[in-house]
Amino acid sequence: MAGTMPHAIFIETDVDGQGLVGAYAAELPGCAVFAPTDDEAASAVPMRVSRFTAWLQENGEPAPTFVGDNWYEVERAPATGERRAAFTLDDLPPSDEEFATWLRWLELAREELAAALDVADPSMAAPVLDAIERQDVTFVRDLEHAAPGAVASDPVDRLYAARDALTDAIEASGPYHDGVRRMLRLAIADDLRAAEALRAGA
Repeated sequence: MAGTMPHAIFIETDVDGQGLVGAYAAELPGCAVFAPTDDEAASAVPMRVSRFTAWLQENGEPAPTFVGDNWYEVERAPATGERRAAFTLDDLPPSDEEFATWLRWLELAREELAAALDVADPSMAAPVLDAIERQDVTFVRDLEHAAPGAVASDPVDRLYAARDALTDAIEASGPYHDGVRRMLRLAIADDLRAAEALRAGA
């Protein structure tokens, strides 16, 4: 659209090892669309941005406004096995203010997931929940913190233990540790994706 600022999208291919594509709004860490194709994911980003910023505002968070819907792909990278894609922007440490803001967004996303788990059958989203747990544990180790110890066999208990360990590790590591921006982006996006999957009964 003429007269509007362009906004960047990062595309992650093969998110789940089965061809799922993620499209991330670069200016809103954690704001993402997951779809079977890159065209579907990218074309849904403007609506997702609108929903994401509304969600932030509903939870008392200041949210940026975006003029127009001129979102375009600037970078693409594949997930490789258990290793999710990283993008150039992920190398930049967040400011102290961004770090504090995105930690709050992560907590909000985890609350969304917890609320969805309370009213849904976790087995319906078991693969997504297991992937979040494994990823959180990996991030904790990347931050050079101790991974959560053995907990009950219940997958939800394991998920909560991994979640708490990741939050503690990120807070302790601070904004300048390598990979923190990427970890926050993925953790927020994946928690919201899992909450939506649970609510949809998928």
